[in-house]
Amino acid sequence: MDLRKLKTLIDLVSESNISELEITEADGKVRIVKSDGTVMVPMAQAMPVAAAPVAAAAPVAAAAPVAAPAPAAETGHVVKSPMVGTFYRASSPNAKSFAEVGQQIKEGEPICIIEAMKIMNEIDADKTGTITKILVENGQPVEFGQALFVIE
Repeated sequence: MDLRKLKTLIDLVSESNISELEITEADGKVRIVKSDGTVMVPMAQAMPVAAAPVAAAAPVAAAAPVAAPAPAAETGHVVKSPMVGTFYRASSPNAKSFAEVGQQIKEGEPICIIEAMKIMNEIDADKTGTITKILVENGQPVEFGQALFVIE
């Protein structure tokens, strides 16, 4: 993979909301992962020619740090994501949401779905109470441990 193509991929990742990109071509595999506002470019199965662009790409990534806003402290019990995936409030686009703000829920009751690797995983409430905040938008990607709901 040539340097211009690699730089373009790094720029796309750093300027977008995606956190990871993996490209496989005949001459090797490139995986770009955005972490803590920096972009890292680990190479796997790379040809010797591809090693030079990685060294040249590192200063470009370091020159464009992205500041992440500090999460606000939530009051009440915070339900966190048990996995990385895509957050959905309902089982299908036309279905009623599992949980709404102000709704009473019971421990063990499904409150959302997180799609990971084409598998829909129901996430259950881990506490009985009232939902006071929904911290994630429908269809938004979530990280492991990210706050999803606040229950009081």
